[in-house]
Amino acid sequence: MPICLGYLSVSFAFGILATQGGLPVWVALLISMTNLTSAGQVAGTQLILTGGMYIEIAITTFIINIRYMLMSLSLSQKVEAKMTNLQRWILAFGITDEIFAVAIQQKEEVSAKYLSGLIVTPYAGWALGTFLGATAAGLLPMSLRDALGIAIYGMFIAIIIPPARKARPVAVVVVLSIVLSCAFKWLPLLNQISSGWVIIICAVLVSAYAAARYPIDEEAPEPEKAGGEG
Repeated sequence: MPICLGYLSVSFAFGILATQGGLPVWVALLISMTNLTSAGQVAGTQLILTGGMYIEIAITTFIINIRYMLMSLSLSQKVEAKMTNLQRWILAFGITDEIFAVAIQQKEEVSAKYLSGLIVTPYAGWALGTFLGATAAGLLPMSLRDALGIAIYGMFIAIIIPPARKARPVAVVVVLSIVLSCAFKWLPLLNQISSGWVIIICAVLVSAYAAARYPIDEEAPEPEKAGGEG
C-alpha cells in the first residue's frame, strides 16, 4: 500500500503532463499500463509530443530503463527454483525500484505468489493515478495544473539529492549530467541535437566516465584452508 500511494501521486502528475501536451486520456492510461516506469514514460512522452523519431524514442527509453534489467538479474538469484520461465517473464514486467527493494530484502526465497501480490497493488495505483490525473487536467485551474505538472520533476530531484550528499561519485555524476545537458541546450551546433539524443548521449558518456573513474572493488577471495581441495 505505501508503494501504491506513492505511485498514485506521481502518476497523477504524469497524467496531467500527458494530457496537457495533447494526448487523449486513453493514450496516457495505455502508456502507464504498458510501461510502469516514471522516468522512461516522461522522457518517451516528451519525445512523442515533440515529434521525436521512433528509433529515438526506443533508444531513449531503453537506456533509461536498462536498470530494470540489472534488477531482474539480481532478483532472479533469489526467486524459487520452481518458478517457470513464463512466470518470470510476466513478473519481470512489474519490477520497479521500490518493488525490487522490498523483494530483495526478503529473507526467504521469493515465490511467484509473493511477487504477484507485491506488484498488483502498485500497478493498480500507477494506472489509477494516471487516469485520475489525465481526466482531472481539464477540470483543475491552470495554475494548479502547472504546479502539479512539475511535481514529477520534484520527485526526480528528491531521488538524487540524498544519495548525492552521501556519496561523492553520485554527486559527480549528477553535476556532470547537468553540465552536459546545459552544453547541449545553449552551445552552438550542440543545441541542434534533439532532446532524445541528448538524453542518450549524456547518459552513456556520464555513466561510462563514472564506471571508469569509480570502479567498485571486487571482494578478495577467501584463502583456501590448508589441506583443502585444490
